[in-house]
Amino acid sequence: MANDSIPEMTMNDGYTIPEVQFGTYQIRGGAGLQQVMEAIKQGYRGLDTATNYDNEGMVGEAIRRSGMPRAHFFVTSKLPGKYHQYDEATMAIQETLYRLGLDYLDLYLIHWPLPKRNHYVEAFQAMIDAQKRGLIRSIGVSNFEPEHLDRLINETGVTPAVNQIEVHPYWNNERMVNEDQKRGIVTEAWSPLGRGSAALKEPVIQDLAKKYDKNAAQIILRWHSQRGVIPVPRSSNLVHQKSNKAIFDFKLTDQEIQAINQLSKPDGRVDGQDPNEYEEFE
Repeated sequence: MANDSIPEMTMNDGYTIPEVQFGTYQIRGGAGLQQVMEAIKQGYRGLDTATNYDNEGMVGEAIRRSGMPRAHFFVTSKLPGKYHQYDEATMAIQETLYRLGLDYLDLYLIHWPLPKRNHYVEAFQAMIDAQKRGLIRSIGVSNFEPEHLDRLINETGVTPAVNQIEVHPYWNNERMVNEDQKRGIVTEAWSPLGRGSAALKEPVIQDLAKKYDKNAAQIILRWHSQRGVIPVPRSSNLVHQKSNKAIFDFKLTDQEIQAINQLSKPDGRVDGQDPNEYEEFE
């Protein structure tokens, strides 16, 4: 999948993934359609949606209206917690494809592990089987902790290609980034800038923005990229859409990356969502 403006990373299954994705959380309807189509015009090919975002149909429509071949896109969706049981997961995958109007997904993730319900292994097995049938190219997870990852790997023999987790300057999640790397799993970052604008105003971020003649968001997104993390920023602002992917023409020093890491807080999660406790609302 050629794309000159956004580099690609190779996952453990041999497929490649764009190193910046376009997030579509809370982007819906006609206005959302225009925003996603604009992102496509700006050069985004990785589009990240989820059944729980209630916008898979809109994302599929944007792809069709773009006039570009399906093969040029990298489309991700996610399985909601209410469909973790094997048969339910199997049907949910098919319904996602119908809503998107696509023959296959490039990447499909379990949205949350929900360990108290304890069905995530059979959900992953349903994804493995859908992958064998050609409905999904790469399979992965979201918000999984090391014990969840190891259980999947041990019980199915398959290592997820991706783990999409919360990562931003106030929650650098170094522990999970390292745990993913140990297992050969690519880390994606949801809420890569944090929610709200507080991190963008941090003096260390502002100083680096001046030094590199970039905006604060670009500094944070480059911090992700240099840590081997794929950020999934969401923006309805066309100027921000363009700048959020223009992060590959400069490089932070190791000391600067560490300085941003130091912003992390013990209670830095945006909504306090602990994957071992969080019960995904349905």
